[in-house]
Amino acid sequence: MAQLFFKYGAMNSGKSIEILKVAHNYEEQNKHVLIFTSALDTRDEMGYVSSRIGVRRQAIAIHEDTDIYTIVQNYTPKPSCVLIDECQFLNKESVLQLVAIVDELNIPVMGFGLKNDFQNHLFEGSKYMLLYADKIEEMKTICWFCERKATMNLRMKDGRPVYTGEQIQIGGNESYYPVCRKCYNNPPI
Repeated sequence: MAQLFFKYGAMNSGKSIEILKVAHNYEEQNKHVLIFTSALDTRDEMGYVSSRIGVRRQAIAIHEDTDIYTIVQNYTPKPSCVLIDECQFLNKESVLQLVAIVDELNIPVMGFGLKNDFQNHLFEGSKYMLLYADKIEEMKTICWFCERKATMNLRMKDGRPVYTGEQIQIGGNESYYPVCRKCYNNPPI
């Protein structure tokens, strides 16, 4: 029976490399996968899943109006699994399409993304993944400043923490640090 999985973690927790590893494992067994990523993530070119360790792979870019369900339904051969990177950027309708892929097409879907933004608010996609996922798993990493588990994303600008601004600002280590709650509230900078 297919299920909807949500694997979330702070920045630098290995989400993108995990999605690439899962795809590789399926394909080693001659099974087909479909990989999607948000069109908002343009750090390494739109339509690519890219890991900080240098591995990358082309994916289908999800725009606000992308019909994920129809793409999966019409894909030949039928995929054994659907993988979604950066699913925090999905809207509610897209998450409901993932639910339908699992429930109606009987294809497992694994979504990977951030849970909370730099102000510690849930992203829309993450909120609905948390509500609808059959299985939820935290991917762990350590705080940029200490050895505690990182659960938050600290936005940085010119070497200083930023706590206000637009929810979505695409960036990597130059813009965000994975941090624990203590270092989020009192960064040792």
